Amino acid sequence: MSHKTLLRTGPLWEGAESPYGPIRTPDADGLALPGGFTGRVVARSGRKVAGLTWHAAPDGGACFPDGPGWIYVSNSELPLLGGAAALRFRADGSVGDAYRILSGTDLNCAGGATPWHSWLSCELGHRGRVFECDPYGVRAARPRLAMGRFKHEAAACDPDREVVYLTEGEPDGCFYRFRPGDWGDLTEGTLEVLCVSGDWRPVPSPAALLKASRHQVEDARHFDGGNACHYAGGVCYFTTKGDGGLWAYDAEASTLDRVYDDVRAITAAPSGDLYVARETTEIHVISPDRSVTPFCVLDGHAGAELTGLAFSPDGGRLYFSSKRGRTDGDTFEVAGPFRP
Repeated sequence: MSHKTLLRTGPLWEGAESPYGPIRTPDADGLALPGGFTGRVVARSGRKVAGLTWHAAPDGGACFPDGPGWIYVSNSELPLLGGAAALRFRADGSVGDAYRILSGTDLNCAGGATPWHSWLSCELGHRGRVFECDPYGVRAARPRLAMGRFKHEAAACDPDREVVYLTEGEPDGCFYRFRPGDWGDLTEGTLEVLCVSGDWRPVPSPAALLKASRHQVEDARHFDGGNACHYAGGVCYFTTKGDGGLWAYDAEASTLDRVYDDVRAITAAPSGDLYVARETTEIHVISPDRSVTPFCVLDGHAGAELTGLAFSPDGGRLYFSSKRGRTDGDTFEVAGPFRP
């Protein structure tokens, strides 16, 4: 989506006709979708999938290419036993393998995919870390401590400016960016925080041994619980769970606007459409013309949070999880005629 379309031509508007038509009756799993779309549960917490017991509290996720197939990675927001796991799909959509890519970490909430096909898994716990994981299961995960020690929520890579945006899950959390010394290597770099002035200023001590990162820069701008984060088309979108806001940071113009409400998670389709999970168990589409229309309703999951929205590399399948507390979770796949 063009940032000019989203930020400079007026507010988003609801009530338009959906590009996919009306939502139909829920299926056996509670998925209500437009005509031509089908859904299925690909993994359930506590149950085996391709020999792996799928984790509880599934949260942030992303897809990666894998030859003729693809991989979906999902975090686990469990204390002490968090981590992340992967589902490997064959070209026909069947699950060929499932395996852990990160274990023994704490409250792995959201994260983000890198352009070099690794997964950044973010810990939400006190002095949380960012772990760079291999979705293909070959290399061991590594902590990227230069990215700061705080309640990490999500990460989004901006390949144009060669930075990684980071959200913080505190009631007065900040919005950060990490500028690595060498793009593609997150071992070293500079952690910066967005300030009220619109400038980015370095965080003096990313390790935060004596003072929390969000309190180290006097002019730092604070947000009510940073949550999901996604970069597309020159804009970094992020949500704030405390007040349900959807924010858009225009990286080229260095401007920030709140553009919508009642949003928890977000991803972008290859078409440029944004798909947002609402505070309810619904997913809506934000089209380039700025219209907001329903796409999916999950029936029978009252109180659940929809997490981990991600498209397969070809744009033909959307993945997400329904997370209920610390124990239950279903991971869904929706397939159909998504706009190219």
